[in-house]
Amino acid sequence: MSKIGGYGQVVIGPPGSGKSTYCKEMTELLKKIGRKVVLINIDPANDNVGYTADIDIAELITVEDAMKHMKLGPNGGLIYCMEYLEKNVEWLLEKMVKSGGNYFILDFPGQVELYTHHNSIKNVLSKIESKKTSLCCIHLVDSHQCNEPGKFLSTLLVTLASMLQSELPQINILSKVDLMSKFSERLPFSLEYYTEVLDLNYILDCLSDDPFTARYKKLNAAVVSLVEDYGIVSFLPLDVKDNRMLLNVKNAIDKANGYIYSINEEKNIQSLLACAVRAQFDHERIGVDRDLYTQQDTQEMES
Repeated sequence: MSKIGGYGQVVIGPPGSGKSTYCKEMTELLKKIGRKVVLINIDPANDNVGYTADIDIAELITVEDAMKHMKLGPNGGLIYCMEYLEKNVEWLLEKMVKSGGNYFILDFPGQVELYTHHNSIKNVLSKIESKKTSLCCIHLVDSHQCNEPGKFLSTLLVTLASMLQSELPQINILSKVDLMSKFSERLPFSLEYYTEVLDLNYILDCLSDDPFTARYKKLNAAVVSLVEDYGIVSFLPLDVKDNRMLLNVKNAIDKANGYIYSINEEKNIQSLLACAVRAQFDHERIGVDRDLYTQQDTQEMES
């Protein structure tokens, strides 16, 4: 088998964090700037991914097959599928070689233990890297996890565990920030506090005010101390429909991956940025015009 080479994004995160949507939007963005992207679905339980995968693990195995033939439940079936992929990783490598692409986006399942302490995914990625393919792990977290201090603290712990387990450069993303307006009034801190993971003692204070979480004061303090001692967890905010945010995430991934883009890519990026800025300006202007129209209409009615 010839060498694969190139670069790749390994997309992980809990169920509902927006992994498939991210993969679709990021693939479209990268194709616009001129990259030969190959989108790979590695989730054997997801038969409605919302995009057309160039390579699909369903051709190799599905959770339904594993449950039926191995008499397993959904979680056990998913773990079996990842172990089966590990043993048959040459199937995936051959598909990647034949795809003719040089940039891969791999959409992995959301079962948390698969990327916090189970080794099959880690071993599969190691095989891909051995083919001189530079990988970066993209860990998505739903911004709704910021809604409660306890949920955010558990998110930090899972994120840290995934960073230590993967042994890859990892970019953590706070997804769906466009929906934060629905619950932002209940947030005790600003968005920057969550993305930069600032002084977590404030989280401890919030947990102490809650009768339920206050019972675990020592455990909460130990988790906070662990996260702060490593000091490696932070997040980038993302609204997948905002090209400026997507480009910001892309730039962080390229830096972590050591990707050097061409002059043509640079021109295409600048063009996309210009379109994004213009669209934002038009959106804001329309909003202002609408407000002015409403004010004028109100004044006319009053007169």
